Amino acid sequence: MLNNLNQIPIILPAILLALSFHEMAHAWAANRLGDPTARMQGRLSMNPLVHLDPMGTLAIIFFSIGWAKPVPVDTRYLHNPRRDMFWIACAGPLSNLAQAAVLGLVIRLIGRGTVLGSMHAFRSGLAMSLTESLLAMLWFGFFINIVLAWFNLLPLPPLDGSKIVLRFLSPEATASYLQFGRFGILILLLLVFVFPIQFWMILGTPVNLTAILLGGIPAF
Repeated sequence: MLNNLNQIPIILPAILLALSFHEMAHAWAANRLGDPTARMQGRLSMNPLVHLDPMGTLAIIFFSIGWAKPVPVDTRYLHNPRRDMFWIACAGPLSNLAQAAVLGLVIRLIGRGTVLGSMHAFRSGLAMSLTESLLAMLWFGFFINIVLAWFNLLPLPPLDGSKIVLRFLSPEATASYLQFGRFGILILLLLVFVFPIQFWMILGTPVNLTAILLGGIPAF
């Protein structure tokens, strides 16, 4: 995604907002469901400094995929851990889709053609005016929120999708899935860095369809 260093002022604010809102949503859901752990650690906040993982942020800048520090959840506080963890996990991706929906509405109001022009200039690494830079930031915020939502919904530990899947598994299947989960990080790294074409084939279709649905413009 990053073609030159001049793009960082456009990319970074969108990433910080998307990640911070995602993690705050997890913390908010956990707090509402009875677990104050994240709130007591200052994670119920839009301050990006309490959420960011430096390597994860750099990965998003350079590869459009990355991570933040996971929100801590103590299931001892939850009244129904299996159900409540499902909703806590859903909160992050849903927050990204909500942001994308708002940004998509703004894109439609401004005019899709205008935003697409700035998007193409951004992707090409061309010099842009202030207005074009702001429109490119709008588009990138829209894009990265959709990518983060679908990426986190992949059913691979430790992503949110793995906790969502657990809600529907039997105890026997849960035990097997948790054993499989030990290799989740390795599988993710292989997909993103060794098989990027195959990875984006998996992720690209739902991302593109969501972008067209919410903003009327393709993500790719």
